[in-house]
Amino acid sequence: MQVIRKLPVSLPRDRGTIGFVPTMGYLHEGHLSLIRRCRSECDVTVMSIFVNPLQFGPGEDYDTYPRDEKRDLEMAEKAGVDYVFMPDVQTMYPRKPLTKVSVSKVTERLCGASRPGHFDGVATVVTKLFNLIRPDRAYFGLKDAQQVAVIRQMVDDLNIPVTIVPCPTVRESDGLALSSRNVRLSPEERKQAPVLYESLRLAERRAAEPGMTVGQLKSLITEHIGTAPLAVIDYVEVARFPSLETPEDGVPLSEELANGPLLAALAVKFGQTRLIDNILLGERA
Repeated sequence: MQVIRKLPVSLPRDRGTIGFVPTMGYLHEGHLSLIRRCRSECDVTVMSIFVNPLQFGPGEDYDTYPRDEKRDLEMAEKAGVDYVFMPDVQTMYPRKPLTKVSVSKVTERLCGASRPGHFDGVATVVTKLFNLIRPDRAYFGLKDAQQVAVIRQMVDDLNIPVTIVPCPTVRESDGLALSSRNVRLSPEERKQAPVLYESLRLAERRAAEPGMTVGQLKSLITEHIGTAPLAVIDYVEVARFPSLETPEDGVPLSEELANGPLLAALAVKFGQTRLIDNILLGERA
């Protein structure tokens, strides 16, 4: 495994298909599942580890975001990654950037509404990484389905020659979606956090009930999350996927599902830790 910290990024272009797994480090099984998928479909696997300051807003957890370089590199090598691109901030942003990549519409709801500028930071850094790595395929987890939708839109709009591969969310045995931020949960917060997936599974089971509306489904999710005393809801939404347009609350779910998949998505804080999760209703991404 070769670790690349400085520019330019030199990769063997004659060895076949290059697959890319962008991460912010503190690797877990979710990241490893992306690596395994990448290795099964590509000749060369490249992973990046970079905590991108542009996607953190004022008062967010950039400084306290979990980091463990030694552990990450050991896990990457064991997983069979060929190249790790691990730049510092100065390498990625040698001067204050005057250019940003901004995707409209799909960024204006869900996390985009509560974290203004977040997806500008995501789209900008991913564009830079695509330009540096020049992968054929790039792998993203559907735990952040909005990010997948944003990156897909950006790639389509800008004719970036990379195939975006969405991959299923990986979960703990109790259903909690794997996240680098999970380590920051207190024991009691961790005990209550599975309520998020429980609420989404409840929505999945009830979605097909005759007469069920979008608003009723959102209320079901909200009420179930409310059974966890430490949970503070940021949002609960049902949106069309991948456009992320939000139908009116009174619209029957059966009508919406007849036209395509719906994303039931949520963001909830436990203490200072903000967790996101979602489930696709109808056909898969």
